[in-house]
Amino acid sequence: MSGRYKELEYWDSRYEEEEQLLTGGHEWFGAYRDFAHLLRRELRPGTRGLVLGCGTSSLSAELHKEGVRPLVSIDYSPVCIKEMTQRNAGVPDMSWMVMDARHLQFPDGTFDLVIEKGTLDAMMVDEKDPWRVSQDTIALVDEVLSEVSRVLTPSGCFMSITFSPPHFRTQHYAQPKYGWSVSCDTYGRDFHYFFYTMHKGRQLTSLDLDRGQSLYKSYEDLEQTSTLLPCDDEDFLNNIQI
Repeated sequence: MSGRYKELEYWDSRYEEEEQLLTGGHEWFGAYRDFAHLLRRELRPGTRGLVLGCGTSSLSAELHKEGVRPLVSIDYSPVCIKEMTQRNAGVPDMSWMVMDARHLQFPDGTFDLVIEKGTLDAMMVDEKDPWRVSQDTIALVDEVLSEVSRVLTPSGCFMSITFSPPHFRTQHYAQPKYGWSVSCDTYGRDFHYFFYTMHKGRQLTSLDLDRGQSLYKSYEDLEQTSTLLPCDDEDFLNNIQI
């Protein structure tokens, strides 16, 4: 992923080019039909939904067809929201808003379902080492997840679709303060993507709790661990009598 994926100017320019070329939206992580079976198992009649970082994806339209209504889709690119508002003009119970996912402008408990597809990946694009995520990125993701938890109903569901496997991504989701459980499925053929489901009002497993705690492990502890291992190996080799 390009480091520019975090920049508003990049997305405004990209959406303007898409509109001019009449190419339609770009679908990260495959088509809706590839993961629809995972999403449908969580849908209930009258589900109220929110799509984070909607872009020009067809995800919002597909959710609306599934009966997720009212459905709100947000993106921080005004160009994107203008295009999608025009493209879906007249569709009932579907709205498009310019908004930062870190500062959701909705009351507590507004939505039964919140979903993001690649939005968090774009926010984390500058990270080079998944074992040592920067404090800035940890704080950024926490801002988003705290807001998601806040706007979900007590039994609501958060879905996250990503490239990132559980060993690296679950540590962000598995924080007790969000008040949800974490599960992960995969889909895809030649390349697997990860579909995370977080249920409000359910408990984290002990494994997930451990993963969550590892996110805030100090860099000093990590450095100490990595320093000790080579020393132990050297002592072991030096004690071998040849």
